[in-house]
Amino acid sequence: MDKKMPSKRIKEFYKLVDKNKTYDLKEVISVLKKAPGVKFDQTVELAFNLAIDPKQSDQLVRGTVILPHGSGKNVRVIVFCSGEKQNEARDAHADEVGAEDLIKKVTDGWLNFDVAIASPEMMRELARLGKILGPRGLMPNPKAGTVTQEISKAVKEAKAGKVEFKTDKAGNINLAVGKISFSDAQITENIKSVITALNTNRPSSVKGQFIKSLSVSTTMGPGLKLDISKI
Repeated sequence: MDKKMPSKRIKEFYKLVDKNKTYDLKEVISVLKKAPGVKFDQTVELAFNLAIDPKQSDQLVRGTVILPHGSGKNVRVIVFCSGEKQNEARDAHADEVGAEDLIKKVTDGWLNFDVAIASPEMMRELARLGKILGPRGLMPNPKAGTVTQEISKAVKEAKAGKVEFKTDKAGNINLAVGKISFSDAQITENIKSVITALNTNRPSSVKGQFIKSLSVSTTMGPGLKLDISKI
């Protein structure tokens, strides 16, 4: 079977870049903004490859970062809690709040949300949702700050652009950091915040260069290699 040929738009994009070059952040943003457009506001995405051994549990990287300018996405947040915590969640503008009723709704197949938060006492009941939420990266987790007594704070942070990152089985991290319609300064600050958070979560057992490579792309475009040393 013949390989699929690049689209006309991608061919035009490649005329703007050198695929073998590593760019500084200002250049990357400039090129992405000049690229042939599509009919929607594309997401700016980062793809990290880290110098870790994913087979070593002490080298797995996981954490959260609040993007200073948000992700550009209307984040839908649900909260599993009971009692007075439900009022707290609603006051913080959670999109859906509940206990057993919300668990049943998700069990029945409803997954129209981006972030799930839970109060600690709900975790025993939530265990039955592990097979549904786990593979989708939606299971509340204390390390991500989504299992907490501070419901209002967690909801507001998620709405404001708090995102979770974690390495996959190959030592990669992929993360959305905004929209191409953001200003150059907004995209720059969001990317720098992610890099700072990643370095903060660097495992102590990893020596030498931590971030092996970083590519920046838009939803429909190829990645550009970023020169980490210049950030």
